[in-house]
Amino acid sequence: MLKDIKGVIFDLDGTLVDSMWMWKQIDIEFLSMHGLEMEEGLQQMIGGKTFYETAVFFKERYSLSESLEEIMSCWNLMAENKYAKEVPLKDGVLDFLHKLKDNEIKMGIATSNSLHLTETCLKSNGIRDFFDVIISGRSDIQGKPAPDVYLMAAKNLSLQASECLVFEDLVDGIKAGKAAGMKVCCIHDRFSSEEEDRKKELADYYIYSFKEI
Repeated sequence: MLKDIKGVIFDLDGTLVDSMWMWKQIDIEFLSMHGLEMEEGLQQMIGGKTFYETAVFFKERYSLSESLEEIMSCWNLMAENKYAKEVPLKDGVLDFLHKLKDNEIKMGIATSNSLHLTETCLKSNGIRDFFDVIISGRSDIQGKPAPDVYLMAAKNLSLQASECLVFEDLVDGIKAGKAAGMKVCCIHDRFSSEEEDRKKELADYYIYSFKEI
């Protein structure tokens, strides 16, 4: 898998850390604050959207009076403590990061999440220093399955797309990595296990734990 690879780019949620459960709960709580119930299929509707795009989606779909900045700030506050104290690394992550470092393979993050929460999560799990580049869900980046975040991460790592391996957990993320011209390894996540067959079909590799590598 790592043959001729000079850079590895990771998605964050559901890939490096077990956090997808948390966002469903936050969506329920956030909508409840506005007197709304979470509709069926909401998680699938926002799956690949960036933090900013998700705020736009919520504001328009639910006619929210808050500004986009206020919505995102609220989510940051709701999620910050959970990322700091309740979100663990997935099985085998730390050993794999050390393996990449020992082999002088560059590492980056390409996530739809906010920079603030990404930094909080990486620091609380003691892995921030492994990563040379973090590309987050900014307003000027199109969300997955567009390849933007992965292409920008490769550029900032000074690497060609063909030199990079992507780790993802969702269909839209796999599509984004492939659209960027990169090899993609999908890591199993229980949150999206119903799409396992589709993910195995799209990805170059499929693993249940980083210990398998």
